[in-house]
Amino acid sequence: MAIIKTKGIVTKIVNYSDNDKILTVITADLGKIQVFCKGAQKSKSAILASTEFLAFSEFILYEGKGELYNLSSAEIIEVFYNLRIDLDKLSYATTMSQIMNDVCQEGELCYQKVQLFLNTLYVLSESNKNLDFVFSVFRIRLLAILGFIPRLAVCTSCEKKANEMQEKYFSIKDNGLKCDVCARLDKGALKMSEVTYTSIVYILSSDAKKIFSFEIPNQDLEELKLIAQVYTNEK
Repeated sequence: MAIIKTKGIVTKIVNYSDNDKILTVITADLGKIQVFCKGAQKSKSAILASTEFLAFSEFILYEGKGELYNLSSAEIIEVFYNLRIDLDKLSYATTMSQIMNDVCQEGELCYQKVQLFLNTLYVLSESNKNLDFVFSVFRIRLLAILGFIPRLAVCTSCEKKANEMQEKYFSIKDNGLKCDVCARLDKGALKMSEVTYTSIVYILSSDAKKIFSFEIPNQDLEELKLIAQVYTNEK
């Protein structure tokens, strides 16, 4: 019987009988997996904390029936405690967990996705950054990891350079930048300020650990939030 060691984030819990749980866990090396945890609901269980929602833990597993893994032991790495005592932060983290469950598959290498998710949970938990800002950055960066990278250097229609534009628009339909002339023919194009434009460029191009390391005024944040929301829904 093969023993498997992996690290992962608990993104869903289904209570099974009075004492057991079945977890959905997102891992970098195994993708999304289902883990049966015997006795995990018991108040004195050694694995209670490691199998809570949003816990980031190291799991020792062995293969069970079908696609289900059985948990042998677990050691907590990070519990993101502040997310559990703030209902607004917990709501955003829950939505992101649902997104991660949708975009991660079994057997998939998910290193970049897990890294982004962990970084985002840490920022949510340990900082006072605007929650809409954090969620918008998460969504835009995740779409890039999934392969939906917008063209931002030139207009997607006429190829006019970005630095030559007086006004900039984000085209959902054509996946990138449009100048004011071409945007007139694209009813779904969203106008964005220079701050919003440079913020999106930064989110897409910066080091994974630094994507939240900037500030954005409220007016520009509303543009960033709208673009992230519409762009995610379209993709």
